[in-house]
Amino acid sequence: MIDKAMFKQVQAFRRQGYSKGSIVRALRIDPKTMAKYFAMEEEDYRAYRRDHLFRDKAFGDFRTEILEVYEANDFRRLRVSSVYDYLEERYGALPGNEQTLRNYIGYLIQTDSLRLEENVRVYSKVAELPFGKQMQLDFGRYRCRSGLVLYIFAAVLSASRYKYVIFQGHPFQTLDVIRHLLDCFDYFGGRPEELVIDQDRLMVVSENVGDIIYARDFKHVIDEQELGFYVCRRADPETKGKVENLVKFVKGNFLETRDFEDVEEANAGVVRWLRRRANGKISQATKQIPAVLIEQERAYLRPLRNSIFRKDSLVGREERTANEKALISVQACNYQLPSKYRNKAVEIYATKEELFVFDIFSGKEIVAYQLSLIPGQLVSTRRRESEKTVEELKAAVIGLFEIESWKRFAEQNFKSFPRYPRDQCLEAKRFFAGKEIDLGILETALSYCLENDTPSFANLKDTYVHFERESRQPAPVSIVEVEGLSHYQPLPVSQRHVSDYEEAARERTVS
Repeated sequence: MIDKAMFKQVQAFRRQGYSKGSIVRALRIDPKTMAKYFAMEEEDYRAYRRDHLFRDKAFGDFRTEILEVYEANDFRRLRVSSVYDYLEERYGALPGNEQTLRNYIGYLIQTDSLRLEENVRVYSKVAELPFGKQMQLDFGRYRCRSGLVLYIFAAVLSASRYKYVIFQGHPFQTLDVIRHLLDCFDYFGGRPEELVIDQDRLMVVSENVGDIIYARDFKHVIDEQELGFYVCRRADPETKGKVENLVKFVKGNFLETRDFEDVEEANAGVVRWLRRRANGKISQATKQIPAVLIEQERAYLRPLRNSIFRKDSLVGREERTANEKALISVQACNYQLPSKYRNKAVEIYATKEELFVFDIFSGKEIVAYQLSLIPGQLVSTRRRESEKTVEELKAAVIGLFEIESWKRFAEQNFKSFPRYPRDQCLEAKRFFAGKEIDLGILETALSYCLENDTPSFANLKDTYVHFERESRQPAPVSIVEVEGLSHYQPLPVSQRHVSDYEEAARERTVS
């Protein structure tokens, strides 16, 4: 059948006065094909097309069988090779090849003889978002010719189209994603209001009609940085097509023509590529250069906050000097340090909710506190026993009680809170060490917490206090248990005849 697009091109050149030879050279088509298109008028083309659609087909004798195959499969779109193989198995040699069958099935669809049941997604251009509003995030994987596998972290600001890409040599874990995300914010120069991600297990545990459960560490960084999130379906160009195109761009424009032996070499190259190509050339979407637009967008991005996931980094630390009482002042509150730090300089690292203090020479963590919201408060209860190792603290907590359920609870606690072993140990010692604890009530509380999977020592403390309070209250007494109640005899009640009441009523009327 004559190609409609080619027919239109030839006719356009003919109307402009081009010769046949010029058209052949311009379109690079066969002279005989061009001559056929050149001589055909619009009416001739339409008649040819109409006759061609309804002429005899090589697979016309198999029309019923083909429709039965699609009906048996609920009219889903099938691979033509599968339909061809089915017909060949049933009827032997066929009158055409797979392409002929593909054309015939297309003819059935075009003439409405075959209607396929499929959800057609109609895409439309998404309205441009304001500066500072949204960032899209996605991942990819690419194998270099050397055999090196690169795992891709890609992010793009929706407004300016400013891009960030980094590679690593192993599959992503949640902490890897958080680290790259914070580095990405540094690269952009601030935090957007909203992140668009898909339902990746590294960030989202489950999603049910808008009820999103995030991975624990990822939920912490969301709250810490006050990030809004939109979770979409995978491969969804309507919501995160910008970053999906970026992943394809990285693979096709940067990685496809290069080979790398190690991740460091690849990352050094992609930084130059971002500066030169991805962010340095005009974006087809905005018709502007992302490296220029980012200067405007940075005015709308929010400053990056210190993160607990970066507390071991020197970036974000401040130097403070403790006074003669070994106190340091942070946000109008005083925090107690060990006495050996009197009048000495230390480093502090403050997140939204927590304060960490480090030795300025060794870099080791001295104490950690929850930040107080009360101005002028002296805070000392959160100080860690930094002189003891974590293993020593764990052993001390496990040895508080010779109860098997206590040991099981402690082990479960250490597994559930791997990042906060010191805090949990101090919480356990603060309430249960050196106090008179009823072992029976403790065992009840331990059983309750283990059964309900609430392994924090704070929960155990609250549960113990609850059962202890209940044990002090007198048990309610049932009426049936009162001595002698079952043998109760009713009091005698005098009974009168109705005539007595009638006589009393008559006397009252007469009087």
